[in-house]
Amino acid sequence: MATVVARPSTAEKLVIGLPGRRYDHFFFSGMALLIMLTVFVGFAHTYYMAGIFHAPLPSAIIHIHGAAFSCWILLLVAQTLLVSAGRVDIHRRLGIAGFSLACLMVILGVLAATDSLARRGGPPGLDPQFFYIIPLTDMLNFAVLIGFAFRARFNPAAHKRLILIGTVALMIAALARWPIAFLYMRAPVATFVSYAFLLMLVAYDLWSTRKVHRVTIWASVFLIFVQQIRIPIGKTAAWHAFAGWAQHLGR
Repeated sequence: MATVVARPSTAEKLVIGLPGRRYDHFFFSGMALLIMLTVFVGFAHTYYMAGIFHAPLPSAIIHIHGAAFSCWILLLVAQTLLVSAGRVDIHRRLGIAGFSLACLMVILGVLAATDSLARRGGPPGLDPQFFYIIPLTDMLNFAVLIGFAFRARFNPAAHKRLILIGTVALMIAALARWPIAFLYMRAPVATFVSYAFLLMLVAYDLWSTRKVHRVTIWASVFLIFVQQIRIPIGKTAAWHAFAGWAQHLGR
């Protein structure tokens, strides 16, 4: 009986020959650890090194919000390390809990933002009603990207990129609290600095596959579009009317 040997196509040879694909575990684990470090530095003074439960936060909802978001970052690190260790079975089981946590985070994020609005909190010099649009759109970005990540959970390349970019949507609050003059309490500046995480992902895509993954493109474009369009929207009378209603409701 003759044996037919299947020869890989030119495209397959190129993909197989790409040296960077084997480093996915290192890159995404490293990014998760970098995000954890960024969050820790941002909230070290007011939360993590202030005793967490005894930290002088303004309300109980902020404490719960901080705990839930911290759990997300820890889960992100754990999930990437589990995949690197080959424990995909545990990773998938934790993924269901992670999606439930993400849903809870969106609710807590909206409640925490409304609580801050009711107290007229936010960065000094910014109108609280205008600033209200920033945490709300952060929750919108996170919800949409994590929702698509859950849908793409059987497509590892898309799934991990959506999780990463969805988490980047949460980074502004941490970056704006870094003890650096040009960053501290400046959400617009922190927004642009957060794009460094997206650029690192783009650079890795180009190095590892010689092209930018389509999920990296559309998820990054979506994130940046929402973050930039919210500034003019937040200055409109319609938004201030909505924020005023939310402020009254929060009280």
